[in-house]
Amino acid sequence: MAPKPIKRVAALHDLSAFGRCALTVVIPSLSAMGVQVLPVPTTLLSTHTGGFEGYYFRDMSDSIEPIAKHWGELGIVPDSIYTGFLSGEDQCDIIEQFILRFKNENTLTLVDPVFGDDGVLYSSCTKGLVERMRHLCSHGDVIVPNLTEACMLCDKEYKDTSSMSPAELKTYISDLLYSLADFGAKRIAITGIVTDKESNVATAGLDLSDKSLDRSPFYVTLHREGGSYPGTGDLFASVLLGKLLSGAEFTKAVTVASAFVRDVIAVSEKYDTPHRDGVALEPCLYKLSQL
Repeated sequence: MAPKPIKRVAALHDLSAFGRCALTVVIPSLSAMGVQVLPVPTTLLSTHTGGFEGYYFRDMSDSIEPIAKHWGELGIVPDSIYTGFLSGEDQCDIIEQFILRFKNENTLTLVDPVFGDDGVLYSSCTKGLVERMRHLCSHGDVIVPNLTEACMLCDKEYKDTSSMSPAELKTYISDLLYSLADFGAKRIAITGIVTDKESNVATAGLDLSDKSLDRSPFYVTLHREGGSYPGTGDLFASVLLGKLLSGAEFTKAVTVASAFVRDVIAVSEKYDTPHRDGVALEPCLYKLSQL
């Protein structure tokens, strides 16, 4: 019996030459899970934008349409489309056209609305990008904002979740999840929810894709390992997408992705990895083939 065809993911994300994030995380992670990554760089940077100054930043918008055109001529059709960091608000229209060109009834589209953390926008992002990202999220089957991005997308106040009671947290996060669902996505995960006086971190999920499933929010809560590293959101989204493409249910995929990110952070702490370098992914990649 012939093996199943290898899935292809078109990954529209930035390429940072230093600092493990975006495509330098997406490509090895999905590849280790048996998925072929078709990278489409949205931005070229000398380093990522967190913790570095004077970085080189080049908008790659002019390259995206010619890549898509050539793929069309070759008959290349990705099984999945994954969008992440964009160079600016004007690029949203180009990404939308890419999705419309390649998306069909079988295409799994994941939108990671990358633009902020810790209650503030990244240095290269604007309020205009947030507004345009709301529309881009309407094309996602799956959307995976962190807490900051979820609040900004829904135009709701960003709050300190670590001091909330369990009931307050449930109400606050449930409101965000159902507000995000109004954009049209059937599966939503909010990452980076700090709980229990900062000792735990949670990912909240909502799966509306199947009426036979429990359609209430669920939570994956794990002990917090070390501090915050850039690129962990990209790692979470990559592992989540890899599991979904293998046929896993959304709850399982969120659980596996959350646990893997936690484990990689723990390994990074053992290596004394500087936080702005990103997580020490390399010693952990082999585990992805076993998930």
